[in-house]
Amino acid sequence: MDEGILIKGGRIISFPGGLRGEADVLVRGGVISRVERGIMPSGEEVIDASGCLVTPGLVDLHAHLREPGMEYKEDVASGSRAAVCGGYSAVFCMPNTEPAIDNSSVAEYVFDRGVDEGLCMVLPHGAITQGRRGEALAPMGEMGSCRAHVMGFSDDGNPLVDSEIMRRAMEYARSMGALIISHSEEKSLSAGGQMNEGYYSTFLGLRGMPAESEQIGVYRDLCLAEKTGARLHLAHLSTAGSVELVRTFKRRGIPVTCEVTPHHFSLNDSELLSYDTSLKMNPPLRSAANVEALLEGLADGTIDAIATDHAPHALHEKETEFDAAEFGVVGLETCLALVVTKLVETGVLSIEDAISKLTAVPARIMEMERRDYRARIQEGDPANLVVVNPEIEWTIDPLVFKSRSRNTPFAGWKVRGKVLHTIFRGRMVVQDGELVMRPPGVNEEDKTIVPTAASGRGAGEGG
Repeated sequence: MDEGILIKGGRIISFPGGLRGEADVLVRGGVISRVERGIMPSGEEVIDASGCLVTPGLVDLHAHLREPGMEYKEDVASGSRAAVCGGYSAVFCMPNTEPAIDNSSVAEYVFDRGVDEGLCMVLPHGAITQGRRGEALAPMGEMGSCRAHVMGFSDDGNPLVDSEIMRRAMEYARSMGALIISHSEEKSLSAGGQMNEGYYSTFLGLRGMPAESEQIGVYRDLCLAEKTGARLHLAHLSTAGSVELVRTFKRRGIPVTCEVTPHHFSLNDSELLSYDTSLKMNPPLRSAANVEALLEGLADGTIDAIATDHAPHALHEKETEFDAAEFGVVGLETCLALVVTKLVETGVLSIEDAISKLTAVPARIMEMERRDYRARIQEGDPANLVVVNPEIEWTIDPLVFKSRSRNTPFAGWKVRGKVLHTIFRGRMVVQDGELVMRPPGVNEEDKTIVPTAASGRGAGEGG
C-alpha cells in the first residue's frame, strides 16, 4: 500500500513562474496529489522541509556513464547513485561508449539499465555517425523510434569534421524533430593541446588549445543550423567569443541553445600552475576574462542551461604525467552546490533562475513532456522532486562520492547548498542525504516510452 510522502513547510520553486512560496506537497501513487498550505498528515511519511527549497528534480543534459565498455570508470548503477545524491531525476548520457551508442540495440540496452536501477531516468543520446568516426550517418531514425526514444544526437568528443555530413545530419534531425548536440572544436588548431592557449600555457610549457578552435566550430555549426532550420544545442561553451556568437545568432531567430558547466564558470587556467591533472578537461579551463563572459552569458540568458559534463576516469588515468592524463572531471554530486555557491550567493543568478537552468530549461530543450516528464510542481504530475537546504555549508570530499570515480578539482572546497531528499516517481531514493536502498522488482512497463507528441581515442576526448 502506498502511504505517500508529505513534504511540510518548504519554499516551492516551480515553473513557469519561478518561486511559488511556502507550501506543503503531498505525494501519493507516484504523483503530486496536492500542493497547498496546511496539509495535515494522515499516515504519510513526513519530511520537515522548513528552511529548505522544494524543486523539481534536476535534469542533466550532458553526462558520461561509460556503460557499455568502460564500467571500470563508471556504469549506469554507480552513475545513477551519484545522480540522485546530487538531486537529479533525469540524466542524458553521451554516446562515447564502447561500442558507441550508434544503433537502437545499444540505446535500448543503456535505457533498460537505467530502468533496472530505478533511481532516475537514464536517457541515452545517440551518435550522429557510425562509430562516431565522422564518415557515415548512424541510423538516427531507428534510434528515435526505438524503446529508448533517442531525441539528441552527438559525436561528442569527436567533433564532426565533415561539414557536409553535419549538414545532412541536421536536415535529418529536423525532419524527425530531434536535436543536434555539438562539441564544437576545430581539431586542426587544438590537436595535441593540454590546456588553454595563453600566458599560462606558455609559462608552463604545455601545448595550448586556442579559444579560436571552439569559436570556429561554433560558427560553423550555427551557420549550418541557420541554413537547415535544425535545432542545435552547443555543449560546454567556454569562451567569450562563443557566447557572443550565440547571442548574435539568437537575435537572428536561429533555434540554438547552449550549456555551461560548473568547472568552466568556477575556475580559470591560472589554476593549472599546480599541474593538477584533475584540472585537465576539454574544452580546457579558459582565462579569467572568458570566465567573466560566461557569467555574463548566464546572467543575461544567452546561456540557457547548466550541465555537468560528468566525466569519470579511473585513478591511474588521472594520477599520471599531465600530457598522458585523460580529459574530464566528475560533477553529478557537486553541481548544485557549486551553482548555489558561485552563482546564487555572488548575485550572478537568482535562485529561481539557477534552478530553472537545472530543471525546466533542460527539460524543455529535450522536449521531455513527450516522455511524460514535467519539470514543475503541479498537482497530477509525476513526483520527481528534490529538497535542498541552501544554507548548509559542507566540504566536498571525493572519498564519499557514490560515483565510481574521484576525479574532481573541487576536493576540499567549502560550498553551500545540500541535497537532503530526492524523490523519483513518488519514491524516496535519497533521504537525509543518504541513498535509500531500492526494493526488489522491476516494473517492465517502465521500459516502454510512448511519445505523447510527434515532431515531424574515444572516451577521454572531451569527457
